[in-house]
Amino acid sequence: MLRATLRSFLAHKGRLLMSGLAVVLSVAFVAGSLIFSDTLDRTFDQLFASTAADVTVRPEEGLEETLPSGRIATLPAALADRVAGLDQVAAARVDVEAENITVVDARRRPVSPTTGAPTTGANWDPAGRRTVELGAGHAPRGPGQAVLDEVTADRADVRIGDTLTVIAPPGSFPVEVVGIAAFTAANPGTALLFLDTRVAQERLLGDARAATGISVDAAEGVAAGQLKRRVADALGPDAYTYRTAAEQAESDVQRLGGFLDVLKWVMLGFAGVAVLVGVFLIVNTFSMLIAQRTRELGLLRALGADRRQVRRSVLTEALLLGVAGATLGLAAGVGLAAGLIRVMNAIGMHIRSTDMVIGWATPVAGYAVGIGVTFVAAYLPARRAAAVSPMAAIAETEAAGTGRPLRTRARVGAAVGAVGAAALAGCAVSSRTGRAAPLLGSGVALTLVAAVVAGPLLVRPVIRVLGASFPALFGAVGVLSRRNALRNPRRTGATAAALMVGIALAVGLSVAGASITASFDRRIDRTLGSDFIVRNGDSAPFPREVTDAVRRAPGAGLVVPARYAPVAVRLPDGERVTTTATAYGPGLDEVADIDYAHGDGRAALAPGRLAMDTRFAREHGVRPGGTVLAEFQGGRTAVLTVGALTGRESAERFRTPGGLFLSLATLERYAPGGQDAVLYVNAAPGTGDDELRAALERSLAPYPHVQVRDLAGYKELVRDQIAVLLYLVYALLGLAIVIAVLGVVNTLALSVVERTREIGLLRAIGLSRRGLRRMIRLESVVIAVFGAVLGLALGLVWGVCTQRVLALEGMTVLAVPWDTVVAVVLGSVAVGIVAALLPASRASRMNVLAAVAHE
Repeated sequence: MLRATLRSFLAHKGRLLMSGLAVVLSVAFVAGSLIFSDTLDRTFDQLFASTAADVTVRPEEGLEETLPSGRIATLPAALADRVAGLDQVAAARVDVEAENITVVDARRRPVSPTTGAPTTGANWDPAGRRTVELGAGHAPRGPGQAVLDEVTADRADVRIGDTLTVIAPPGSFPVEVVGIAAFTAANPGTALLFLDTRVAQERLLGDARAATGISVDAAEGVAAGQLKRRVADALGPDAYTYRTAAEQAESDVQRLGGFLDVLKWVMLGFAGVAVLVGVFLIVNTFSMLIAQRTRELGLLRALGADRRQVRRSVLTEALLLGVAGATLGLAAGVGLAAGLIRVMNAIGMHIRSTDMVIGWATPVAGYAVGIGVTFVAAYLPARRAAAVSPMAAIAETEAAGTGRPLRTRARVGAAVGAVGAAALAGCAVSSRTGRAAPLLGSGVALTLVAAVVAGPLLVRPVIRVLGASFPALFGAVGVLSRRNALRNPRRTGATAAALMVGIALAVGLSVAGASITASFDRRIDRTLGSDFIVRNGDSAPFPREVTDAVRRAPGAGLVVPARYAPVAVRLPDGERVTTTATAYGPGLDEVADIDYAHGDGRAALAPGRLAMDTRFAREHGVRPGGTVLAEFQGGRTAVLTVGALTGRESAERFRTPGGLFLSLATLERYAPGGQDAVLYVNAAPGTGDDELRAALERSLAPYPHVQVRDLAGYKELVRDQIAVLLYLVYALLGLAIVIAVLGVVNTLALSVVERTREIGLLRAIGLSRRGLRRMIRLESVVIAVFGAVLGLALGLVWGVCTQRVLALEGMTVLAVPWDTVVAVVLGSVAVGIVAALLPASRASRMNVLAAVAHE
C-alpha cells in the first residue's frame, strides 16, 4: 500500500500542483510574518538594551495619549547633580528629548520622514549611550549648531554646512549642520537631530532648568537593581519613574509594539485568508482525484485492501503534499521576510538582513499549517475513498451516495444558517457596542459556514438563471457549458466557495469603509461651520507660533484653536473612565454646529466646567450641574462642573468616549504646556474665501507641515485616511482571487482529464477546437459568477450589519459602494476567462482518436 501510495502521488503530482501552491502561499505568509516580527523584536531589543543607562529616571508616567497633546513631561535638570553625588553612582547625565519637532531646509521643504515616524530632537552627550556615532564633522558646540543622522541627511540631500530650521514647541530657530551621525544599530525610522545639551533644554523644552530624564551609570560592582533602589530612596520612590536598563529597554519596545503588532497581524490576516481559501481548493482537488480513481481504488479493495488502508493511503498523499508545500512555503517565507526588511529599509528603517531571526516556532508553525490544512481538507475525500466498493472496479463509476449527503447538507446548512442569521439580527437591533460586536463576529462565521455547506444546493437554481441566456447566445456550446457546470453540484460549489470567501470579505469591509466615509462627510457638514481648517496631515500638534501666524494673516477673523488632552474622570457611579478631551478657545459655537441637549457653548467653556455626550452622561448617572473629578497629565486633579450636554458628538470628538470638551483656559490651568492640533478659521467681514486662503498659505509658508483646508479638502483628508483600510481589503481580495483562480484552473484541468473520452466524442461529431475552448470558458465564467453572486450576497449582509454596529458609535450613514459591486461582477467574469485559458487550450490540443480510446 505504501508503494502504491507513492506511485499514485508521483503519478498525479502535476494535478496536485495547484493545491500545493495554496499550501505554499499559506505557509509563506505565516512563516514570513513570524520571521519578520521576530527579527524586529530582537533588533529593537538589542538596540534599546545597548542604549539604556544602568538606571533611568523619568517623570511620573501620566495618562496614555490616544490623540497627541503635544505636551512634554519634564523633571528638574538639577536632579542629575544630586544623583551624581550619591554613593554607588559613577555618573549621572541630563537627557533631553522631544519627538514633536519639525525640521525644514532652506527651501522650506520638510526634512522629517515621510512615513509618519517622528522627528526627534535630543541633546548630544559625549559620554552618553546612543544609537549613532559621529561619522563626519564635529559635535554641536553652543547655539546654532546641530548634528543630523545620515539616513535623514541622505534622503533630504542635507550636507555639512547647510542651514536648517527647527520648529519646536517654544518656537522656531535656525541651526547649521556641523556633523553627520552614522547608525551603529537599528533605526526605528525616526529622524534624529542632536543639539548641545543647554541649547536643547532652552530650545526644545523652553526651560534651561528642565530635562526629560536622568541617565545614571552604576559604580563598579553595583547591580542595576541595587542602584535603582538607592536612587529611588534619595529622590522619593513615588516622585518619579525609575527603571533599570532591562526595564527601560522593555518599555521602549512596548512603545513600538503597536506598530509591530499591526504589521504582524496584517500578515497573519493574509495567511488566514490563504488558508481558508486553500482548504476549498484542496478538498476539491482530492475529491476529483478520488472520483477519477474509482476503478483504481475498487481494484485495490478487490485485491484485499480494507477501508482503513485505502483511507490511510489518501491521507498519506495529503501528508506528502503538506510536507512538500510547507517546505517550499518556509523557503518562500524567508524570502518574504527578507523583502519586507528591504521595504522597511527603503522607507527609513535601518535593519540588517543578516540579523534575520528564524526561531524554532517558525518551522513548527509552518509545518503545522501546511500539514494540518492538507490533512484536514483531505479527510472527507479520504472517507469517501474508503467507501469505494470492489464492484466499482467492474462498474467503473463514481461512488454512490450523492442524494443523501446533499440532504444532510441541507439540514446542517439550514440549522447553522438560522443560528447565524439570528446572531446578525441580534447584532442589528442591539443598543450596546459591547453586545453587538460579538454577535456580529459569530454571525459572520456561522453564515459563512452555512454558505459553504449549503452552496452545492444553490448550484442548480442559481446557475440555471445565470446561464439562461447561454443557449440563445452560444447555441449548443452554451447548452453544454451550462450542463457541465450543473453536472456535479458539490464540485461546482466547492470551486466557487474559494472566490465567494474573498469577495464576501472584500464587499463587507467595503460597505463598512464607505459607510464610515459617508458618516464622516455628513457629520462634517452638520457640525463644522468654519471657512477653513488648519492642521497637520497626521493630526500631530503644532507650536503656538503657528496659531499666532494664522491670527496675523490678513483677512482672518475668528480663530478657534482646539487641543487634545488625555483625562481620566471619576463618575458618580464610581467608574473611572480614561478618555481624550478636546479643549477649545472662545467662539466654538460660531465655527461648529453642536446640538446641545442642555446648556450651550458659553456654559460648556466657562472656567471650571466641561461638556459631555448625553448618552454617556445618562449611562453614568451624570446630571447637568453635577460634578466629576478629572485627572490631567502631570497628576493634577480638578472638580469640574458639567455645564452642558450634547445631543451628538462633533466631528473632532468623534473617536473619544464621552465626547468631553472644555475651555483652553481650564486645560491650561491644570495641564499647561500642550499644543494646538486644529485651528478653525472664519474670514473677517469683507474678505472672500479665496483671498483668505491665499493669505493663510502665505502666513504658513514657513511651516510646510501645516495645511490649510476648506470643508471639501478636510473631507478628502478623512477619506484618504480611511482608504488605507480599503487598500488592505483590496489586497486581501487580490490574494483570495489568486488562490480562487488556481482552484478554478485545477477544477477545469481535472475535469478535462475526467472528460477526455467525452471531449474526444464531441470533437468526433463535429465540435471545433474553437467551440470546445468556448465551452470550457463559459463553464468557468458561470462558476466564477456563481461564486461572486454568493459572495456579494454574504458581503452585503455582513456590511449592513457592520454598519449597524458602527452606528452605535455615531457612524449612522449606510453607504453601499455600487462601483465596487459592479467591479466585482465584471472581475468575476474576467477570473473565469483567465482561469479557463490553460485547461481550454489543453483540451483543444487533444488527439481525437486517442481521446475516444481513453479509459
